[in-house]
Formats: sequence, structure tokens, C-alpha cells
Amino acid sequence: MSFPFTLPETPEHDGELPDAADAVIVGGGVIGVCAALALAEDGLRVVLCEKGRVAAEQSSRNWGWVRVQGRDPAEIPVALEAQRLWQEFDTACDGRLGLRRVGVTYLGETEAEVARFSSWLASASPFGVSSRLLDREGVARLLPGASTRWAGGAAHADRHGGRAVGRGARTRPPRAARAARGVTIRERCAVRTLRTEAGAVTGVVTERGPIRTERVLVAGGAWSSLFLRRHGVSIPQLSVRATALETGPLPQVTGTAGVDSRLAFRPRGDGGYTLAPSTASEFYVGPDALRAARKYWRVLRETGFDIRLHPAAPAGFPDAWGTPRHWGDADETPFERMRILTPPPNLGKAHSACAAFAESFPEAGPVTPRTAWAGMIDTMPDVVPVVDRVAPVPGLTVATGMSGHGFGIGPAFGRIAAALMQDRDPGHALTRFRFDRFSDGSPMRPGPGF
Repeated sequence: MSFPFTLPETPEHDGELPDAADAVIVGGGVIGVCAALALAEDGLRVVLCEKGRVAAEQSSRNWGWVRVQGRDPAEIPVALEAQRLWQEFDTACDGRLGLRRVGVTYLGETEAEVARFSSWLASASPFGVSSRLLDREGVARLLPGASTRWAGGAAHADRHGGRAVGRGARTRPPRAARAARGVTIRERCAVRTLRTEAGAVTGVVTERGPIRTERVLVAGGAWSSLFLRRHGVSIPQLSVRATALETGPLPQVTGTAGVDSRLAFRPRGDGGYTLAPSTASEFYVGPDALRAARKYWRVLRETGFDIRLHPAAPAGFPDAWGTPRHWGDADETPFERMRILTPPPNLGKAHSACAAFAESFPEAGPVTPRTAWAGMIDTMPDVVPVVDRVAPVPGLTVATGMSGHGFGIGPAFGRIAAALMQDRDPGHALTRFRFDRFSDGSPMRPGPGF
């Protein structure tokens, strides 16, 4: 079993590289692509450089959820904007993104978990979020075919109901960006270094040559910290491996997405389900992990994440012991040596997720993986991203460390990053996401752990 996104012989997005651009984006995931679209709409000439294949890493390896529920309060207004943008994208693509309103329910197995949901709902209510708290009977009515009797839950109501996005969302937005006047996308085109004068950005050097620009956005997911550290910019970003899978067509035992302490599930348009072990993440210890360990202690104590440690990452991974941290303009970089970060799935976890789904929904019958995959989730110590201009390097903007939130919220953070690159009002309070919060003495405040 393997994930279907691989590196084709011929890149879909290819051609000559411009000598200059108004903005260069490092990374072709959902945030980079949406930032490119927003910049082009503002009349800028944009070059998006992707080391491998657009959307081939975490932007295509997630659960496919577009949710507001369970997010940090500072993310809620951004997530609401993202829901609107996803709907606009789907309409513009004649429904080919596969956007479906399925609802998302967080399921609590204990009264303590339900109390946490209630606390989150209280913090979210000022934003007009239409989620509601369910008791045991309410969950049973929502999921009548379930044999598991949860103590309660938090469910999206119709107005902000959770949505799921199919694989069309991985290919249609970049094609729209390519078609947009002013956007140039280049795959197999790693950015090696930034060029600066008097500390400010003046361009980038790619493996195909230099591009002059005064604006650069780094949206490289799990690779962002490695690239930034090469330029003296430090963020405590690490990555964890998470496994997911899809089944073949099954009896339709539920039309909603849900998650409890064992399992996340959502129905797909082909009659199957996307499943994942909900809290299980695997962490590879490397140089950055040791450097940032103290900053992560609180989140490990206070959240419900099941973290399994491995002593070393596979060769070539961003925080592997042997991955180079220093290189020059003419050197082959780690980004060229590993075009697509493809960790192997944990098949034991995949089969456990299938067993948990079959146990909770007996009418589904035997459940087996049709395809399983894994991705490296870029995370931060407080489980919220960095989306900010980097003050010590004028012209540099960062949008990374999405902590498993990036796909659903990506269109809005892409637009916000585009605004920051132009010194415009982003339309949201971004203090929670500032770059320097890990170095200015601010107390660590982890976001919701569900």
C-alpha cells in the first residue's frame, strides 16, 4: 500500500524561470498556492518554487477536514474565512474540489472530555461559532448505528458545519494559479538560498538559477525550519509522523465525520471512509528536537497526544542526524536530495484504526485498508503556527508550523501571508502567531489538545 502522489517523469508545472518577480514563494502546498493566487489578484508577478511536486506532502496526506471546531480561539476567525474561501474555490471549479458538507463531531468517552468540549464552546461563542454540546443521548441520535456509547460530544451545527475536501483540492487550485495571470509555478525547482543586502531580501537562488525579488514567503511545511536555520532564522519547529488510510466502498453507517481518542473517520464521495488513529503520532529524535526539547515539555504534559519516540529519522528527513545544515548557492541541498517527503505508514496503526471503526460501527462489516499513507506534520510547541514577517530579515515572511491545522485553514492563511508580504492589513489579529513569541519571554500557552 502506498500513497498515490509520486514524482512524475515530466513535471506538470515546468518551463523557463523568470529573472525577476515581485514575490517568490518557497513551497507548493495549499498555503503557498493560495498566497500565490492572492498576490496575483493584487497584480503582482509571482514565482512559486516547489522542490518536488505541488501538494505532494502534507497538503495531500491529511484527513481532508475543513473545520472550525477544536481550534485555538485565535484561529477561529481565520478558519471561518477559510471555509468561505474553500466554498468559493469549489464554485469556481464547478464543484470539482469534492467539497462536501459532512459535519464534524468531537466525541468524548468520559465526562472530563465532555467538560473540555464545553470549555472550548464557551471560548468560541463570541465568534458566532454554531457548534453545540451533545449529551450521551444526543450522540446516540446523531450516530444511531454506533455500538460505542460516548459520554457526549461537540458537533458543528449546519451554519458552520464541518466540510470534507476530496483529492480535487490537491490539483485544481495549483492549476487555477497557473492559469492566473502573474503566477509562474515551477516544480523540481528547489530554492537553495536567500540573497540579501544590508540584511534585507534581494532575491533567491534556486537550483535553476537566481531570481531577483524583494519579497519571499517561506511556506515549506516540514522543511521550513531547516531552510530558515541556514539563514540564521531560528524557530522551534519539529515534525511528527502521522498515518491515515482509506477503505474501499462500505455500507454507509454514518454520514458525518467524527473523532474520539482512538479513531478519526469521515465518509468519502466514493462510498468509502478515510480513517486515522486520532492521537497517535511518531516522533524522530534529531538535532532540532534536542535543541527545542524544553519548549515542548508543557504541550506534552497538557495535551492528549500519544507520542511514540524513535531514536533517529530515516536518512534525508529534515531533522535526520546526517541531513546537512549548511550549504552554498552552488551546492546540492537536502531539498533536492529528497523531492517528496514520503514516510512509510505505520500499518499496525492503520489496521488498528480499521478495527476500531468496525467495533464502533458493526454494520460496516469487515474493514481493511485499501491505501495507507503517512505524512510529516510540522508542529510548534504551542500547537499554533507562525504566520508573520521576520523583522530581522526585511522582505521575509513565514507561514509554517501549522500543527495539523494547515489544510483546512490554508486558503485564509495564504491570503493573510500575501497581505503581510505587501505590508497590508491582514484583516485578523495575528499576535498569537507572531514569529518572536518563542524568544521574547512570552509564556507558552498550548492550544486546544483536541
